[in-house]
Amino acid sequence: MSSETKLVYQLKITLDGIRPPIWRRILVSGETTLDQLHDIIQIAMGWEDDHLQFLMPEDLEMDDVEETEEDEEDFTLNSFITGEKYKFGYEYDFGDGWKHTILVEKILPLDATKQLPLCTAGKRACPPEDCGGVWGYMHFVEAINDPNHTAYKNLREWYYGDDDEQQQYDAEAFDMDEVNTIFRNVFK
Repeated sequence: MSSETKLVYQLKITLDGIRPPIWRRILVSGETTLDQLHDIIQIAMGWEDDHLQFLMPEDLEMDDVEETEEDEEDFTLNSFITGEKYKFGYEYDFGDGWKHTILVEKILPLDATKQLPLCTAGKRACPPEDCGGVWGYMHFVEAINDPNHTAYKNLREWYYGDDDEQQQYDAEAFDMDEVNTIFRNVFK
């Protein structure tokens, strides 16, 4: 690829510590800023953007990237991704500690027929906000649909509120079309 070629990164975003894994595969422009990537991850994963986050390439020093909104708006993926198989991290909600590993699976030339960002695959539902991190989520999944579990009633009231009506939480649910609809509306 020539230096003139605009790059597209195929990224796999995996939520650390959850088995079976919760992940998304997205295509993003190499000109995507860290600030934009934060928004893309929030939408792709299904987070509500209610908490602090930190996105940082592992091999850069804090002196290279100050943790300010201005720098996040100027620092693009092209400026630090060194090639395929490059990994970096993203942490959301320091209280629950949702750590994500982002893997550059492929580097592709820009296809002008595809609107970016684009979600191309994914598995499993995003954990609910404020459920207590990995261990809290595992407890939530175990109890939310089991009327015999001691935490069943409290968790259902917390999660569903007054709209319970015997809904079933589906930890396997993921709607790629919904993610891409949101992408199209946000990133016109």
